[in-house]
Amino acid sequence: MSEFEFVYGINPAFELMKAKRRQIIRIFLSESAKGNPRIAKIAELCSKRQIPMEWQEKGRLISMCESRDNQGVVVCCSLYPYVPSKEMGRPPRILLMDNLEDPQNVGAILRSAEIFGFSEVFLPLKGTPGIYPSVVKASAGASEHLRIARDRNANQYLKLAKQLGYKIAALDGAGKVELDELAKSAPEKLMLVIGGEDKGVGQFILNEADYVVRLPQIGYINSLNASVATGVAMYALRHA
Repeated sequence: MSEFEFVYGINPAFELMKAKRRQIIRIFLSESAKGNPRIAKIAELCSKRQIPMEWQEKGRLISMCESRDNQGVVVCCSLYPYVPSKEMGRPPRILLMDNLEDPQNVGAILRSAEIFGFSEVFLPLKGTPGIYPSVVKASAGASEHLRIARDRNANQYLKLAKQLGYKIAALDGAGKVELDELAKSAPEKLMLVIGGEDKGVGQFILNEADYVVRLPQIGYINSLNASVATGVAMYALRHA
């Protein structure tokens, strides 16, 4: 198994350098993007921090990261630094993803999680993608500032969270508790559980949750995209 990977995108490159959690082996920049001021800023930071850097043809960058969505930046770096779940449980708000299969949704949710203070995230070993370069790109690099565990299944994470004193709120369209209602009297320590658009939150977690929460809806569309629903819920339940 490789000990490095190619993360791509302008924002991810900046956040990797800012977070300083990964070893950056080399940064590759597109020769055709030299006029881009943000690309120039990355080159400047590489020079200041003595990070090895190369200008490469656009096609070479696409070949490295296997994506045309690289924005002219590819970072060769160490693998994502997951945190052991036994070391988690510090902040008042944490997040668990269950049966969430789309990397774009996972990345978008991580971006909202970082913004709204859900700074620790539990990812199951199966059924949800890890922090792959595509997820880092979709998160705009927010993943680099989060503490993320990926060493148990969703049900085991729930049991761990309860042991750590967290109440559990699971999002589900058939929930008995409206989001606004929970937001008014949310507990000090809360884990929010979000499911995928197809399978949703698993039945064991729905049975064990302290709150099964629904988002009030006015329109005709049956449900929100998973990342949008999660963003709304995290905003409402953010810790002051």
